[in-house]
Amino acid sequence: MFSPEWLALREPADAAARSASLAESLVRARPHDEPDEPIRVLDLAAGTGANARYLADRWPREQHWLLVDVDQTLLARVPERLSTWAGRSGRVVSSDEHGVRMTGTGRPEIRVATRRVDLAVLDDRAVFANRDLVTASALLDLVSESWLRALAARCRDAGVAALFALTYDGTIECTPNEPEDRMIRDLVNCHQRTDKGFGPALGPDAVAVAERCFVGEGFQVRREPSDWQLPPAMRELQRELIDGWARAAIEAAPAQGAAIDRWRARRLAHVDEGRSHIVIGHEDLAAGAVTSPARAASAPRTSSARH
Repeated sequence: MFSPEWLALREPADAAARSASLAESLVRARPHDEPDEPIRVLDLAAGTGANARYLADRWPREQHWLLVDVDQTLLARVPERLSTWAGRSGRVVSSDEHGVRMTGTGRPEIRVATRRVDLAVLDDRAVFANRDLVTASALLDLVSESWLRALAARCRDAGVAALFALTYDGTIECTPNEPEDRMIRDLVNCHQRTDKGFGPALGPDAVAVAERCFVGEGFQVRREPSDWQLPPAMRELQRELIDGWARAAIEAAPAQGAAIDRWRARRLAHVDEGRSHIVIGHEDLAAGAVTSPARAASAPRTSSARH
């Protein structure tokens, strides 16, 4: 669905936007674990492993990661991308049939394995077994409500916490303004709700629906904003976004194609002239683990979300 080049292009913007406090809170909320036990993480739709690279340095514990994705081409890039990342932080990298192992003086050991999994139907219970955390980045706005309900139930059954980063919330703000900006945003949001392989996508409604699904399974949920703030210097990423929005808008409203093309040309001119600033709304969501199905059944249906 996404190219390695696009994932690499967006990774710095993702890292700058994410809520570090939510990620760190999930580790602090595990007081009953043995301190020497590794954190066992399942990363859904992992791509080339950007989510693991972001989180690994924020958890001062040994970590065992399983990265799953339907795209084997993306997963094949994981060892190389991890090796480059680990080298910059002074870690020693080794690989075997089980995946990548990273060690470094004064740093926790990190092990990363990959597996091709079609996540359209969450019928592989084995990938959820013996995990402490299920996580994903830039995924929830692509999935359906029924898929999210199934995911929340899987997390409840496995007794794991969940962390979902960078879910699009429908906000697009471009400066300088253009008359068609609102039309383009509305068409993009309409396109966001089309089927992306997981049923009718939730698009801008995804975080609210995810909160409802996880609270309904007994989780305590917190939300934090994680908006992209793209300054004029991020020209390449801005150009890719504008081109993608124009394509999506034309697919949603072919009769408006000429107006959309004119909007695209003006927006790209702003980028080329170094005066374009773009804000894209995202939210991060953390769901505290339910330790057992019995606890979930008796848990109060309340949320600690912050909006």
